This record gives sequence, structure tokens and C-alpha cells, in this order.
Amino acid sequence: MVNHWFLLIFLVLSIYFAANIHTCLCAPNITADCSKQERLALLKFKHSVNDVADMLSSWVGNDCCQWERVHCDKVTGKVDSLHLRGRKDIIRDEYLIGKEVITSLEDLRHLKVLDLSGNDFRKSRIPEFIGSFKQLSYLNLSDAEFSGIIPPHIGNLSNLKVLDLRSSTLMSDDTSWMSGLALLKHLDLSNVDLSKAQNRDMVFYLMPSLEMLSLSGCGLTNADLGNKLNSSVPIMPNLLRLDLSENNFTHIEDVEIWRQCHLKELIVSDNYFRIEMTDSPKNVSECSQYAFERLNLQKSLKGAFPADSLGRMANLRGLSLSGNELTGPIPESLGRLRLLEELDLSDNQLTGPIPKFIGKLTTLDLSSNHLNGSIPESFGSLTALTYLDLSVNLLTGPIPTSLGRLVSLQRFSVSSNSLNGTVPVSIGQFTKLRDLDISENSLGGVITEAHFAKLLMLKYLDASSNSKLTFIVSREWKPSFQLVTADLSYSSKIINGFPQWLRTQKKLKVLRLSNASITGPLPTWLRKMPVIDFLDLSHNKLSGPLTNLPNEGSVDVSDDLVKALFLQDNLFNESIPISLCRRIDLEFLHLARNRLSGKLPNCLGNMRNLYTMQFSSNQLSGKLDGMRTGSSFDEDSGDFRSEENLIQVMKGVSLEYTTTFKYVINMDLSSNKLVGEIPVELMSLSALLGLNLSNNHLNGGIPNSIGNMKALNSLDFSGNQLTGPIPPSIAALNFLSHLNLSHNSLSGRIPTGNQLQTLTDPSIYAGNRDLCGAPLQKNCSNNEDQTAMHNNSKAPNHKSNNAWFYMDIISGFAAGFWGVIGLLLFKKDWRHKLFMFAEETVDKIYIAVVLRIDKMKRGRESA
Repeated sequence: MVNHWFLLIFLVLSIYFAANIHTCLCAPNITADCSKQERLALLKFKHSVNDVADMLSSWVGNDCCQWERVHCDKVTGKVDSLHLRGRKDIIRDEYLIGKEVITSLEDLRHLKVLDLSGNDFRKSRIPEFIGSFKQLSYLNLSDAEFSGIIPPHIGNLSNLKVLDLRSSTLMSDDTSWMSGLALLKHLDLSNVDLSKAQNRDMVFYLMPSLEMLSLSGCGLTNADLGNKLNSSVPIMPNLLRLDLSENNFTHIEDVEIWRQCHLKELIVSDNYFRIEMTDSPKNVSECSQYAFERLNLQKSLKGAFPADSLGRMANLRGLSLSGNELTGPIPESLGRLRLLEELDLSDNQLTGPIPKFIGKLTTLDLSSNHLNGSIPESFGSLTALTYLDLSVNLLTGPIPTSLGRLVSLQRFSVSSNSLNGTVPVSIGQFTKLRDLDISENSLGGVITEAHFAKLLMLKYLDASSNSKLTFIVSREWKPSFQLVTADLSYSSKIINGFPQWLRTQKKLKVLRLSNASITGPLPTWLRKMPVIDFLDLSHNKLSGPLTNLPNEGSVDVSDDLVKALFLQDNLFNESIPISLCRRIDLEFLHLARNRLSGKLPNCLGNMRNLYTMQFSSNQLSGKLDGMRTGSSFDEDSGDFRSEENLIQVMKGVSLEYTTTFKYVINMDLSSNKLVGEIPVELMSLSALLGLNLSNNHLNGGIPNSIGNMKALNSLDFSGNQLTGPIPPSIAALNFLSHLNLSHNSLSGRIPTGNQLQTLTDPSIYAGNRDLCGAPLQKNCSNNEDQTAMHNNSKAPNHKSNNAWFYMDIISGFAAGFWGVIGLLLFKKDWRHKLFMFAEETVDKIYIAVVLRIDKMKRGRESA
């Protein structure tokens, strides 16, 4: 009987264990669907935002656990994570736009992770219901365009470990809510306004679990720290990283963070210390020399280099002291820090030679100092270097060949020194190099294909301003890199004409070949290159037409690159091609001192982003008002900027100068063959700083509205055929410092007042024999004053006066004619008397003539 009971119990236990084993093994494959309530809550949120980038395009169907950016608990099926981080960068904009975070998300009560960062919630408030997510451990609302006061309800999230609220539009009036976040490890309040918050110091001792704290740009001062950080007793014993940058701290001694021996990284850059960091032991406690790993004090110090203080930090891996006023040599003790990986001493006043470094440096920036001597050969042993910048110093000697061993180097800059000798071929071994800058030195010798042998990753090349350098590469050379920027300007020579290897560079955004001794016409293959945003071919001997300029691809008016075309000081001829008008993105267009001829294309009015246009010293002809025509706009490629301008283009009417050239600040069309009058519309360019129309064949008067160009600094109308008086409104140009109206046919009194009183050089008005008044020695008579006044009344717009003149004649003739004939038609007795009078008069004249003739005949007969 006992055996039967034993067997029964054994059988039951076996079944129980088998069931449990099956459950455990199969559990990973079981996923519960999300609840209908949570699915509807997510769909309501989706419909409340503008999702241009289709971030939520997968939110379809019944199972929200399968949607992208949504994560569910595998057992319960409850939504526990919502990853909706947006992105705003130059590569791609991907973010949500909403007026607010709707309350439907409140139904996601099991959330552990909520990330809404990088989106745009249009300055709405952080919703208070977020404080009800009791299980939340990660909350990121940074850079999401929330505004106003941080709701204290966030203090209810007792399980929170990561809180990121960095934003320049948020503020806090009381930080006591932080006392409820006992488990918090990561807190980022960067740029949140805490300047008026009560209990500000509580942030330093209410969260003992903190490992990372960022209070950058929060408006804090030394008074906010109280005595908390000055205590030798650790108040945040787990804190590893502290960022107090961009605040208003004034005394680094008072911020005795140095005593917090557990701290590994300290950032106090961009404060107002502006005092010397002494080498007194009070600044660095005993343990600090073993604790600190990263220290950022940029833009905060001045005085002598704190050699002893920093030299004792044996564990230092990163040190930034850039942008200070540190003087003296770089201490050798710094070079002996064996663990040092990143060192930035740029933008100081350091002197002396570069010491030897024996650390594991990956980044070394010593730029913008007064360092002298040569580049140490020992740099060749720093094989971990990825970034080396020695630019803007006083270094001399050659570039060491040992640098060829730095195979990990990605950026190498020695620009703006006094280096000489040849460029070592070993540079061609930098297989990972992206940025090479050897500009503004005295380097010489020859650059060949061997210097670029293994530069597969090269994007930015600058070898400009080395007058002894010569580039000789074969016409068949096809480099393995794709440059974004190439600057070979102001080098001695580029042999073999226009560089043929450039035809392989399809990603060029900036190309500078100025003053490089290039001759001949532009190659035809250049026309098939994509449009180059910044192209400088000036100061060469290039000839032929401009039709071969890069013209493929689209024109981008949206990015931040400067858009310029510099072709001045060459031998280009023929007319300005219509294809140039595609460059509606151009901000600078310089074609001066060439041999261009023909009329200015009407479509130049498409270039609405122009700041300066210089066409001087060519043989251009035609009238200035041609550029006002907007009928040649391409509606698909233009940036119309306003609905009004688009309507004008569609109707084909003439655009005003304020529409076509509203950003122009300098216009130079001097020394050409332009004819006609100065357009009155040109005077509406109120932002123009310089206007030069000298040495043309312009006639007519100076527009009276010239006083509207309030910003004008320089005005030159000399060497034309202008007539009439100088408009009095020219005295309203309060910023005018250069004026030349010489060699025209202007007349009348020279206006006085305001800025004109400072322009006392008589040569300004030379060659106008009918001008009078100061600063000329010729005095004005009353007749000249009256003539000037009379002419001045007609000068502003003599086209209009001509029209009135002809209208006066016509109306006078009509009034006189119908005044007489009309009366005769209606007055019969008047008409009868007029005819009788006319008949009698004719008879008298006839009799008198007959008698006169008869008398003459009798006289001849008697003779």
C-alpha cells in the first residue's frame, strides 16, 4: 500500500516538473500582444504630431509591440519603452513636430524608458502626467523645445536612474523636487536656467548615487555652491564626472572640487576665473594626483603655466587649457605624463620649443601660440596620434620624415609657420589622413603623385601660399581620394596647365587655384563637373569664354557653405553666358579685369543672394536697367523667398532692384562701356555699402533719390557724361567716406551739410566746369543758383518732364483750336462777320500788291 502511495506521489511530481521545464524552455518564444488601450494611446499620439520624416510609418496593424521605436515586455505584453529620439543635423532632419505631448500617453503606465529628445514640441510645457510613470528609470526630454518651469512632479519618479533635461528654454524655480530621486545616477540640466531657483545647493547633496552631473550654462555663481563642495568630506561619493562650464564662477580656489578625490573628470571651462592658477598645494590635494583623469579649464585662466599642479596628476588622460592667457614654455613634466591621450594647449601665449612627449597621445593641439624651434623628430614615435595641429606658431626647419610613421593620423596641420625645405614623400603613407594643411609656409621643391600615394581618405587639402612650391603630376594621374576642399592658390606653379586630375573629383565643394600661373582656356570636361560652391580661379592667365564653368547637378541654396565665383584678373573674353544665371545661390560674383564684352544678361537678376558683384575693367555694354527683368527665372530652381516675388515672375513683369539684389552690399561696374541713365530703382538698395559706376558712358542726371542709400560708404560716378545738378539729398548719406563725381558735366551749386562737410578734396568734383561752391574755388552767382534750382526741379525724373511737356503742347493746341472753331460753329453772325473781315482783308492785300506791281512796271518803262 505504501509503495502505491509512493508511486502516485512520484508520478504527480514528475508531471509538475515536466510542465515547469516546458514552460521555462518555451517562454522566450511566447510574446503577448499589446493591449488595445495602449495601442489606441500610441495612435492618438501619432495623429497629434507632424511626422514629415515618417518616423512612425510602421505604426500600423493591431500589434503595437511589432512597431518600430516601441518595445514591450515579453511576458506581459505591456509597452515598457518608447524610443522617439529625433535628429537635427546637416545630414538629415528626422524629428516630430507637435503642439504638445497629448495626455493619451498617460495610459502607458508600465513605461520604464521614455525618450522624446530632439523633437519640436513648440515651446509647450513638460506634461505633469509624466510624474505618474512610477516604473520609469530613463527619461530624456532634452532639446525637444519644451519651455517654462520644470514640473516638480518629476520628483515622484523614485526609480529614475537617468534624467536628461538639457534645454535653453527650460527653467526651475525650486530644485527641492530632486530629493525624491535617490537612485539617480545621471543628471543633465545643461542650459536650464537655475539662476532664480530656490534650494539650488540641494542638487549637490540630495542625490548621493549620482555618478554624472552636468550643470553647464545654468547661471550658477560661487554663492550657489555654499560650503558643500568646499568640504573635505565627500558629499557625492560616487560622482565621477562634473560639468560646471559656462557659468559665472569667479574664484577657482573657492570651487575646491580638488578635494573630492573620487572625481575622475572635471569641466569648468568658460567661466570668469581670469586669475592665475597658482602652484600652491591648496589647489591640489594629496589624492588628486591619482584621481583626475580628464580636466577641462579652457577659457578660464591666465598667467604662467601651472606646471607643478598639473605635473602631479599622474593619471591624467585628457587636458584642455585652450583659449587662456597662459605664458611661458610648455613644461617637460607635462610630456612625462605616460597616460596622457588628449592635450589641447591652443590659443595661448606659450613660448619656447616643443618638448618631447612620451605618452599615448591621440590628440595634440598646440596651435595659435608663439612656439619656436623645429618640429621634434620624436613625434614619429607617437604612433597613436590621430590629430596633430601645430599651426599659427613660429616653427622653422623642415617637416620631419619620421612623421611618416604616424599611420593613424587623420588631421595634420602645420599652416602659418615659417617651415622650409621640401615636403617629405613619407606624408603619402598617412592611409587614414582626411585633412592635410601645409599652407602659409616657405616650403619648396616639387609635389608629385608620390606625395599622395596612400592618402585614400583625404578630403581636405590646403597647400596654398608656399611660393617656392611646384606641382608636377601627369595628365593621366587618377587619385584614389575624393576631395571636398582643394586649395593650391598662391603656389609658385602648377605645371601642365589646368589640373587634369580634378576631373575625377566629383565631390568638390571648394576649389581655389588663385595665382597659380595657370594658362589657356578652361577645359571642356570642366563643364560636366558638378557645380562647385566656392570656385576661385582669379589672378591667372586663363582665356577664352566662360561657357566651360562647372554646370552639372543641382544648385543648393540651403547649406551653410559660402557660395562664390572669383574669376577676376584673367584674360576671359566673349560675353557673360546665360548658363551662369543658374547660380542663383551665389553670394560673391567677381569678374573684374578681364576682356568680357556684350550686354549684361537680364537673368543676372535671378541672383538674389548676392552680396558683392564686381564687373569692372571689362568691355561690357548696354544699359543697367536690363538686369531688372525677371522673366527668365526658372520657377523650379529659384528661391523666390516670398509669394509676392513669385507672382511677379509668373506675370513676367519687371522686378525692382530691391527684389533682385536686396542683399547686395557692393556693386562695381566701373571701366566698361555701359550707356543710358542711372536707374532710379538702383537707389532703393538701402543696404548697399559701395557703388562704383565710374568710367562708362552713362548720361542723364544723378537720381534725386540717391539719399535713400543710407548705408553707402563709397560712391564713384566719375568719368561719365552725367548732367544737371548734384541732388541735395546726397547730404543725407551720413556714412559716406569716399566720393568721386569728377569728369562729368554736372552743374550748379555743390550741396553742403552733414557728411559732405568732411569731404573737402576739390578733386572729387574736378572736370565739371559748371559746378561751383566749396570745396571748389569757384563761387556761385545768383543766376547759377537760380539755374541750379530750376534744373534741380527737373532733374529727378526728366523722362516724366518730357511727357508733361508734350502733354502741355497737345492740350494747348486742342484748347486753342476748339476755342476758336467751336465758337464759329455755334455763332452764325460771328462766323459771317469773320468771313466778311477775311474777305475784305484779302481784297485789300490783293489791291495793294497789284498797285505795287504796277508801280514797279511803270518805273522800269520810264527808265
